Amino acid sequence: MTDERAKLDYDEITEIAKRWRQGDCTLQACNFYYQVNPEFPITASDIDPEDPLVADEVKGLCILTQTCDIVRNCLERHFLEVAPLVEVEEQVLNEIQKGLRPAYACVPGVASQNLVADLDRTMTVEKSCLKMWNRVEGCKSDAEIRSFAAALARKRVRFAFPDDFNRLASKLQGRIKKKHEKDTGEGKTLRNLREIRVRAAPSWESPGTVDVMFYFIKDNESSEGDADVVEQWLKLLSENKRYKPINGIMCTLDDITAKEYVESDRLDLDHLSAD
Repeated sequence: MTDERAKLDYDEITEIAKRWRQGDCTLQACNFYYQVNPEFPITASDIDPEDPLVADEVKGLCILTQTCDIVRNCLERHFLEVAPLVEVEEQVLNEIQKGLRPAYACVPGVASQNLVADLDRTMTVEKSCLKMWNRVEGCKSDAEIRSFAAALARKRVRFAFPDDFNRLASKLQGRIKKKHEKDTGEGKTLRNLREIRVRAAPSWESPGTVDVMFYFIKDNESSEGDADVVEQWLKLLSENKRYKPINGIMCTLDDITAKEYVESDRLDLDHLSAD
């Protein structure tokens, strides 16, 4: 290939990349590659000791790289970080949309197909792969862009609650999963939850007892039945020698102070998992 031809090809790749954004996807059949220890494979079988790479066929890929780096000249920024798209059930999709499962990110452009980005798995590809892929717009508004970026950040910076608190809160997880889709007042309340935050006083690391406050934050105004629902949930969080008292309120973002928000930590279902 001549230098002039190579330059034209590189320029073409850069121009193609300028049309892509963080969160954009390809739905073309493709493989997600990862390496295993051929002597002790965990997720695959019949591994060739001479070729420990596993090719996992996935429904598509989602770009995680920030837009500012995607659009850079391909000779300056050669690579893109991608995650596989996986299909989930409707209830799980709803939980991911609310940020309750930070191992995944909701991609609005493919959510109608129940596809989400699996953030536990990432792969590096060259930008030249964009020449082979059809582009599916992942985010269509500033709000969707910010939400997707927040999901990526939450995966890396989420708070690590103490193990004994996770065990205590796992009872609440079971309730959420059981009642979320029910046609009841509690089910409706759960579907209206924006997030659950928890505040510890004086701190999680305190050698003495820890005062715990739950903030069940809704997207809209609280209703009369909310107090009864919160009371039911708090009964699942029996006080123990370390965590007492345990209180909670149903509220909106307008109801809590900035101080209460920043001094609390977001609770998600992945953290509550006993697995």
